[in-house]
Amino acid sequence: MLDLDPPFRPVRRRDGYLPLEDHGLIGDGTTAALVGLDGSVGWMCLPRFGSEPLFCGLLDHARGGHFTVAPEGLTEARQRYEADSGVLTTEMRGPSGLVRVTDALVLRSGADLTDDVAQSRAELVRSAVVLDGEVRLRVELEPRGGATARARFSGLEVQAPRRPDLQLHLRSNRPLDSLRSTHELRRGDRLDLVLSWGRFHRHHRFDAEAMLRGTVDAWRRWMAGFRYDGPQEQLVRRSAITLKLCDDWANGSLVAAPTSSLPAPIGGVRNWDYRYTWIRDAAYAVFAMRRIGFGGEADAFLGWVLDAFERSGRPRIMYDLDGRPVPDEVEDAELEGYRRSAPVRWGNGAADQRQHDVYGEVLDCADQWLRAGGRLEPALWAGLSGLADAAETAWTQPDQGIWEVRSEGRVFTYSAAMCQVALDRAAVIGERLGLPEKTAGWRASAERLRALILEQSWDEDARTLSEHLDGGGGLDASLLALPLRQVVPADHPRMVATTAAVADRLSAGDGLLYRYLHDDSPDGLPGDEGAFVLCSFWLVDNLIGQGRTDEAARLYDSLCDRASPLGLLSEQIDPSTGAFMGNFPQAFSHIGVIASGVNLARARAGGRS
Repeated sequence: MLDLDPPFRPVRRRDGYLPLEDHGLIGDGTTAALVGLDGSVGWMCLPRFGSEPLFCGLLDHARGGHFTVAPEGLTEARQRYEADSGVLTTEMRGPSGLVRVTDALVLRSGADLTDDVAQSRAELVRSAVVLDGEVRLRVELEPRGGATARARFSGLEVQAPRRPDLQLHLRSNRPLDSLRSTHELRRGDRLDLVLSWGRFHRHHRFDAEAMLRGTVDAWRRWMAGFRYDGPQEQLVRRSAITLKLCDDWANGSLVAAPTSSLPAPIGGVRNWDYRYTWIRDAAYAVFAMRRIGFGGEADAFLGWVLDAFERSGRPRIMYDLDGRPVPDEVEDAELEGYRRSAPVRWGNGAADQRQHDVYGEVLDCADQWLRAGGRLEPALWAGLSGLADAAETAWTQPDQGIWEVRSEGRVFTYSAAMCQVALDRAAVIGERLGLPEKTAGWRASAERLRALILEQSWDEDARTLSEHLDGGGGLDASLLALPLRQVVPADHPRMVATTAAVADRLSAGDGLLYRYLHDDSPDGLPGDEGAFVLCSFWLVDNLIGQGRTDEAARLYDSLCDRASPLGLLSEQIDPSTGAFMGNFPQAFSHIGVIASGVNLARARAGGRS
């Protein structure tokens, strides 16, 4: 649960690793880092989200590398964010004193986070101050693969053999003679550290406090645009910042998560690289961000999607942050994986899968782009209308579906529904542009497909829509998204029955939901998984659409209470322990916090959800 003034708690590891929920996220719109409750930076990719990590102790505590600033004999700690910012503080207690470390990926002086340009200074600031007593503060900077250092430019030039492309430089307000040091500090003493990987700023005045203040101020100027009057306001605020931390500010793209290969479950092989942009994530993010005042980010996401589609010449389900194809998936045998959950993977093998929902995702983005006042050039519209034509028949062909199964393809109900979205949005766009030649046909095809979905996916014996249109199949929580994409009204009798079936048969307990049951819906991978957080927020939205607002509000509050003390959520949750699973923090989960909160607020105000 988000706690703005959390208590101290013991620093505990299992198999040598902190729990995922004992990490905070910092970022600068170009990359991000995870800072542990123990004062370690165990994850940071440089110079960008999708680059090779400089530190990835999160995936191998012995060989992955880390940047640690912590008191010797650390016993307990707590973390919190500076209000309305991406600046994190970690207070750590040692045997004889208390130290606070403030961490930030620094923003340029006067940074305007609403502007679509890079705001990063390519610097990590770690500023420690002793709050009480005396502390022996340990500093260790150890990139993956090791490093050497030499004195240069009032600091240390760091040479990491694995990353000769990076010009690493470490400065401090106290003398440093190596990458490992111990500092005897007492109440009021400071140790400021700045790691840079761009230019060295050797002629600039060293003022870590000013850099931190400027970064906090930039975040708060951006948050002045936040607009929300609904439940769980503090968590919605934090979710907005978390999404912004997952955003590539210059491009407008959004990583699904800033991490790779965090397992779901522990010991399993479902370890994927999420440092890329899925078109469906961007489409959902647009809805969430626009409704809390961040129309600029929404427009940037939309523009990025349309640009990526136009450049690639065909719709891809995911792209790298520059709109290019995602790298091939490879396994890294040198790393043991989080809590020994191998394999560690870079790249994503699902990038070239056939997933027919992408037709609807791209056309829905185009529709939202026009609604926000954007324009479509003739060449782009020609490509989009071609997508609509393709969607008329694509849904009849097997694909891997929204969950990217690695088994033989099927005709998924969700995929067909998103082809219906493609046809519907193409008709809407055509009408808006005054281009009637194909509009009537798209509209008729959309209505036929909507009726077919309701009829052909209905399982009379099970009293629910099912996951497939080509016969058989189990229950799939993605069916809860049909009302969200305006395919089927939430209060349609068959959707009401499906909502009840999902809530009952896919229940993981206490409001959590599985995506599907692996015995009923084999996906080509061994083992089970945890409860998928976003699916439960979809259930909230369906309950709202069915007029069950009080029930929806209780479920929403229970889900929000599962956030970490910093207000962060993972992709999945272990139903038996409440522990986080999968890549972290997950943009989809925070989109759910925002979207369901907005829907609840509107329902309570008597408006449409």
